[in-house]
Amino acid sequence: MKKPVLLLLLFSLSTGAFAQSDTTQTDESNKLIQQLSFVPLPVIAANPAMGWMFGLAPAASWMMGPNSTTHRSSMVSTFIYTTKKQFLFTLKSNVFTDGDKWNLLGDWRYFVTSQPTYGLGTGSSSSILASTGFEYDDGKFSNGVDQAQMMKFNYLRFHETALKRIGDSRFFAGLGYHLDYHYNINDQLLDLDTIPPTFTSHYAYSIDRGFDPEGYVLSGISVNALFDSRDNAINPYSGRYGFASLRMNPEWLGSDQSSSLLWLEYRDYFNLSQSRKRHLIGVWTYGNFVVGGDVPYMDLPAVGWDQFGRSGRAYPQGRFRGEDIVYGEVEYRVPLQADKETFGAVVFLNATTTSNTDADIQLFDHIKPGYGVGLRIMVDKNARTNLSLDYGFGADGAKGFYLNVNETF
Repeated sequence: MKKPVLLLLLFSLSTGAFAQSDTTQTDESNKLIQQLSFVPLPVIAANPAMGWMFGLAPAASWMMGPNSTTHRSSMVSTFIYTTKKQFLFTLKSNVFTDGDKWNLLGDWRYFVTSQPTYGLGTGSSSSILASTGFEYDDGKFSNGVDQAQMMKFNYLRFHETALKRIGDSRFFAGLGYHLDYHYNINDQLLDLDTIPPTFTSHYAYSIDRGFDPEGYVLSGISVNALFDSRDNAINPYSGRYGFASLRMNPEWLGSDQSSSLLWLEYRDYFNLSQSRKRHLIGVWTYGNFVVGGDVPYMDLPAVGWDQFGRSGRAYPQGRFRGEDIVYGEVEYRVPLQADKETFGAVVFLNATTTSNTDADIQLFDHIKPGYGVGLRIMVDKNARTNLSLDYGFGADGAKGFYLNVNETF
């Protein structure tokens, strides 16, 4: 089984990956402090699926109100072009308005790309939907596929959620709109002209559930509840985070079929030193569940498809996919200097489990672990903006190198 492997990733602090801060204070009557931190990170990378990749991964953070009453807002984005004529654009934001009256969550993406899929569930490769063939006619079965299945596709995502703070508490509630549009889908291993034909997991699932295997739309609204007591959403030293979202995708709003999805998430941070708040253990877990109807294959819950794409270090994005997913991670964070905050390190351990009803694989029947280490470079101490470099190892020889701005969670 071939997997995308990161071969080279270079970045240069001296040529542009730096933080700029601009602080202005209005009259003392409102004491409004606005701070902008900007990190324009250049990226040069390569993997077998995409070839060489060139672009930028800029990130920014800013204040929309006084430090005493308002959390720092953040934005991370990517603009990447590859030698295989692929284009990747992302813009992900977490915005707090003045006094934290509103919390606005955004996730925009446009991809012209390719990505392998591996079937559903965290069982062995023999458990994927198309592994032993798919019955396409009475007593007739397609060829089995038991390897990574490369797919080319275009993808448009527009997710926006607005949450209103409830009184002076740290509880928020609100609504969201979510659009996921996959089109120009091309299964590289699909071959309908052979006898018997070769069906991929994506094609078999799509035909079985009544979706067009060349493209589909998932469009819906969500009802959301949030608790966020973190001292800093970019790089927390304390506090808790809990998020629940019920997404409904009716046909009248543009979805190919009506369905619903439930997202549950929790994060916590445990300090190990009163004098160095950065010395801590962080815990992150989430579950994503199909609770009604059928969801298109590429929109099924999958590792690495959280808002900021940080879950599943050690594995390719989408390596584990299913009707339901549960993910957990624990990370030990420690400063590397006695009295400075520039350098830090992390050690992490994660686990993923997904389901596949067609193969009778339930959640927790199989758990895929990942683990690794990382280096942190704090490029803006006021905003706590870190450059994050991680190397992870997983099951079946999986491994990967990751470069991000801000903490993983």
